[in-house]
Amino acid sequence: MLSAFMQAFKTPDLRSKLLFTLGIMALFRFGSMLPTPGVDLANVEVCVGESQDAGLLGLINIFSGGALLQLSVFALGIMPYITASIIIQLLRVVVPRFEELHKEGQSGTAQLTEYTRYLTIGLGLLQSATIVATAASGNLFPGCSVPVVPDDSPLALALMIVTMTAGTGLIMWLGELITERGIGNGMSLLIFTSIVASMPQNLFSIAAGNAGFGKLAAVVGVILVATVAVIFIEQATRRIPVQYAKRMIGRRQYGGSTTYIPIKINTSGVIPVIFASSILAMPQLIAQFGDPASGWVQWVVNNLQQTDTIYLLGYGLLIVFFTFFYTAITFNPEEIADNMKKYGGFIPGVRAGEPTVRYLTYVINRVTTAGAVYLLALALVPTVAVMWMGLAQNLPFGGTTILIMVGVGLQTVKEINSQLQQRHYEGFLS
Repeated sequence: MLSAFMQAFKTPDLRSKLLFTLGIMALFRFGSMLPTPGVDLANVEVCVGESQDAGLLGLINIFSGGALLQLSVFALGIMPYITASIIIQLLRVVVPRFEELHKEGQSGTAQLTEYTRYLTIGLGLLQSATIVATAASGNLFPGCSVPVVPDDSPLALALMIVTMTAGTGLIMWLGELITERGIGNGMSLLIFTSIVASMPQNLFSIAAGNAGFGKLAAVVGVILVATVAVIFIEQATRRIPVQYAKRMIGRRQYGGSTTYIPIKINTSGVIPVIFASSILAMPQLIAQFGDPASGWVQWVVNNLQQTDTIYLLGYGLLIVFFTFFYTAITFNPEEIADNMKKYGGFIPGVRAGEPTVRYLTYVINRVTTAGAVYLLALALVPTVAVMWMGLAQNLPFGGTTILIMVGVGLQTVKEINSQLQQRHYEGFLS
């Protein structure tokens, strides 16, 4: 990995792309620390020290690199764009027009991207209004002795909402700039930047508490083991061989080649864990606005914390469900079988048409089962390790942070290597 980066910096055009990417990432971190107008930063620091972030707000805070609980300009981070992208993908199942656009190729993809942008701004407006209202009412940091928003007039709150929404649009633009002019996927790299920025603070908080460096070393060991597992499984694929028959078109012969369909073990990526965490965090967020003496609020507080048995059980079931659900949306055996039949391809030993569909469905179900078990273990092992070691801190998002960091790192290095091969390719006779 280091050699790839060193070689890339020796290449002028790749060096400019890398420096441009690093500059955008630095600008993103600057916006994450810039406070929103109307927020008392000193009071925010006091409240952050008195409370522990959890639930849905803690989830968003991870992807914003700690910017949410600082109420900065980039407080919402990349979460509105992630949510909008997932919603647009899910709508392909229920809206025929979206499925048609997906099949149209580049022009249809551009139109879907435009819809994603509009939905991102709408979600950013909705989420910023929720965050500002929660902060102004004092429910963002329950029990805090000082107000984080001293001026709760409608004009001041509206200015905060507009600022955070504009920050969401700027983050989306910065991500697209990295994708177009830099290296790697822009949105993924911004998520990577946020997680890496908050990881050292979370680790040092363990050493600074009563746990000491012994348990910090144990946590680092768990992270290293999880990293090795992620690298091994994310690189693994199930290859289905495909043979293309020979065809004569005019005087030329086409086909006759052998290829394969690669199916990753973790086809759905990190999305099932995001969905499961978001759904289980919603009752906690709603309970903050309820009467503390009511029965349902007490049940949520006592049973839906990250270390409770009911929470862990529901978390695991939701991860398994969304793994199969999202894979069924993104992997269509009928479409793949039709494309193979159209171009004269077939799986050796399997007849074209419906038998191919049944075979692909059988394989993807088996692979998805392994992927669901992998995601389940990756999400729950860090939490169980924290409970076993008796640490007060919750590792943010479990092993999903490791999955994102390692996955984005591998993807970026692959793109750097591919561009290096294009620029330094040596033929057989050179």
